[in-house]
Amino acid sequence: MNQPASQPPAAPPVRSDWPFLLGLAILSGVYVMLIVAMLAADLTFTTTGHLLAALRSPEIRFSIRLSLITCTLTTLLALWVAVPIGYLMSRFRFPGKRLVDAILDIPIVLPPLVIGLSLLILFQTPAGKAIERIVPFTYAVAGVVLAQFAVACAFAVRTMLVTFDQISQRGEQVALTLGCNRAAAFWSVALPEARRGLLTAATLAWARALGEFGPILVFAGATRLRTEVLPTTVFLELSVGNIEAAVAVSLLMIVASVIVLTLARTFGLRQPLERVL
Repeated sequence: MNQPASQPPAAPPVRSDWPFLLGLAILSGVYVMLIVAMLAADLTFTTTGHLLAALRSPEIRFSIRLSLITCTLTTLLALWVAVPIGYLMSRFRFPGKRLVDAILDIPIVLPPLVIGLSLLILFQTPAGKAIERIVPFTYAVAGVVLAQFAVACAFAVRTMLVTFDQISQRGEQVALTLGCNRAAAFWSVALPEARRGLLTAATLAWARALGEFGPILVFAGATRLRTEVLPTTVFLELSVGNIEAAVAVSLLMIVASVIVLTLARTFGLRQPLERVL
């Protein structure tokens, strides 16, 4: 007697993805709208007259000029340090590597005021006082650069580490077999391939240096026409109740940050930028 063929189990009913996607959209949209609302509030609060008045102020023009100079110097120093550290951490294994990797991230997670306080204490030690007799750092322009560098360099290091991790070592190995030493392989193969990551690291370091406030305030101070940069200008204008000027300077910083991040996403490496941020 023929047995009836067993029927395959019924497929579970397909559930709609709309509730899940709608929840994601709502949560994402709330945060995006918060950012847009803050920017819109700044734009509606200030006027063209406020911006022009801010640009005519000698103090604000000084802070703009000093910010451009110090951010550029900080970026160059950060790249000078970040490229060898990123290459070393990416290509070699050595005792204590995990500890070094964790130390490199400390400036990213440490409160900015703590970094400024730590720099201030460092230059009260005998070694720090000896350095100060040669180059003054505390409450000086050099201190502004050092405070920016202490934080911005960590972002550049992380970017270069991710960049070198993504570059295949095959080209360097071929160069080594052809008679190049490690230095020649680095300069002729690895560094040219890392040029887009280098641009990303530079833009990130510059943008981070531009927005640095806590370490600068504690270590270099906020002296008018001496150590005043754009973030400390916002603080000083708020402290005297000049909200219009503070918002105008804030808009200048927002525009600069947007330009820098756009350049990084357009010409740099998108993945390292996303992983670092």
